[in-house]
Amino acid sequence: MAAPAAEAGHRPLRLIGEQIVPNALPYEGTVVGGLSSIDYDPRTGEYALICDDRSAINPARFYTAKFSLDAKGLGPVTFTGTKPLLRPDGTPYPPLAKNDPAQPPNMQTIDPEELRVDPWTGRYVWSQEGERSAAARIDPSIREAERDGSYARDLPIPANEKMTETAGPRQNLALEGLTFAGFGSLVASSVEGPLLQDGPEPNTTSGALSRITVQSRFGPVLAQYAYPQEKVFASPNPPGAFATTGISSLLAVDQADPTRYLVMERSFVTGVGNKIRIYEIDTKGATNVLKTPSLADATKVKPVKKRLLADLADFELSTVDNLEGMTWGPRLPNGERSLVLVSDNNFSATQVTQFIALAVPSERL
Repeated sequence: MAAPAAEAGHRPLRLIGEQIVPNALPYEGTVVGGLSSIDYDPRTGEYALICDDRSAINPARFYTAKFSLDAKGLGPVTFTGTKPLLRPDGTPYPPLAKNDPAQPPNMQTIDPEELRVDPWTGRYVWSQEGERSAAARIDPSIREAERDGSYARDLPIPANEKMTETAGPRQNLALEGLTFAGFGSLVASSVEGPLLQDGPEPNTTSGALSRITVQSRFGPVLAQYAYPQEKVFASPNPPGAFATTGISSLLAVDQADPTRYLVMERSFVTGVGNKIRIYEIDTKGATNVLKTPSLADATKVKPVKKRLLADLADFELSTVDNLEGMTWGPRLPNGERSLVLVSDNNFSATQVTQFIALAVPSERL
C-alpha cells in the first residue's frame, strides 16, 4: 500500500482490504447496483445499503448484507435481504416517467441517496434528492421507514432547500449526506453542491460553499453551516465535457460529539476519472447560516473547519470507483477504528460495486 502522508506524530490510515461485487448480480428478483450508502446495524451485525435506482430497474429499495472484517482483511460480501421503500399508502415509489404531480409529495417519485439506522429505534432514516427538470420539480426530503420499508414519517427540511424557480438545490446536487449525532438526538444532513442562491458550482479554479444542516431528531431545524468544497481536481478531456465535485456522504465522528463529522467529497472528471477524499470537519465556531439568504456574497460567514483524512488515490486499490457511502465498522483489537466505504456503479458495465475497508488509528480523530 502506498501510504498517504501523515501529520506529525500521527500514523496514516491503512487499507484493510477491498471486495468487488459482480456487476448486475441478481438477488431476490432485483439487480444489485447503485449502492449509494452503507450503515452498520449493531442490532444484527450486518450492514444496510440504499440503492439509488429510481424504480427504473426495480422498485426503489434497500439491501442488507454481511461480511467479515478484522485487522487483516475484508471478506466477501453476502446479501441477506432486500425490501422496497414504500409510500404512505403501502405501494412502491413510481419511476419518473410515471410520476403524478397531482399526488402529495411523499407519493411522488424519489431519488434515494443515504440511509442510516436510527440508534434509538432501529428504523431507517433516509435522504432523497427530489427532481428539478422539465419533467417535474419535487423537493428533496428526509424520510423514516420501518424495518420492512414501510413509510413512517417525513422530517421537515429548511425552506432554503426546497425547489423554487430561482432557489434551492440544483438537479442531482440536493440532499445526499445523512447521519445521526449527539447520541441519536440530532440528524445532520448535507446538500451535494451549492444551492442556486449560494453561487456557482466548483470549477478547476475555485471551490464553492454548500450547506450542512443540523436538526432535532423530532424535526425542528437548529442550525446550518457553510462547508467549503474543493475545486474540481482536473480539466476534462475533451475540454468542456462533464466534470463535477460534491459531498456524497456525511458521518458523525463520535456519537458523543455533535460538532465533528467525516465528509466524503466525490469528484468525477471525464477522461480522467474519480477522486475521492475524506475530510474531518468541525462545526464548532462556524457561523450559523440558517437565516443567511445567500452564501455567494456572505463575506462575514465563517465556514466549518476541515482537514484531509484520506485521499483514496493513496491506496493500492484495483480502482477508485464512484464511492458514495461510508460507515464505521467494528473497532479493531489494536484500538483502530474500521471505516467501510461503498461505491455506486450507476448500473454501468464499465463501473464496479466496490467495498473498501480502512483502518483509522485512534489518534487520527
